[in-house]
Amino acid sequence: MLIRRLFGWSLVAACAALVLLGADAKSTTLQGVLIDKECSARAETRMVSGANPHLEGGMLWAYTHEKKCLLMPACQRSGYGVFTYESNKFVAFDTAGNQKALALIQAAKKDDDFRIEVGGEVDGDKIKVTSLKLLP
Repeated sequence: MLIRRLFGWSLVAACAALVLLGADAKSTTLQGVLIDKECSARAETRMVSGANPHLEGGMLWAYTHEKKCLLMPACQRSGYGVFTYESNKFVAFDTAGNQKALALIQAAKKDDDFRIEVGGEVDGDKIKVTSLKLLP
């Protein structure tokens, strides 16, 4: 009887620990530049060959992306995301994140430099946004 109770409590404790660990495992904070999906391909770093081989795109391109482009109808329809500092990759926002991003862009007093911090749960190349703020 005692062994059964101990086993039962051990099982409950183990399940609770797994639930708590699983809840925090995907929750993260990303920093980077707010960009629309339509334009995100231009931010990917690539080698341009020819007479003058050089690198193109990358964080510098993303950093100079402008508010007027972010608000263009095609760019709004494509959705938003963050071009991350850590991996130099585009991570798309979920529907709620797109709405938060649009409100942030519309309220912004600046025309470029949309460096942001995004909190949420990453699932592959998407993030379920829980928080979004401009960085100074």
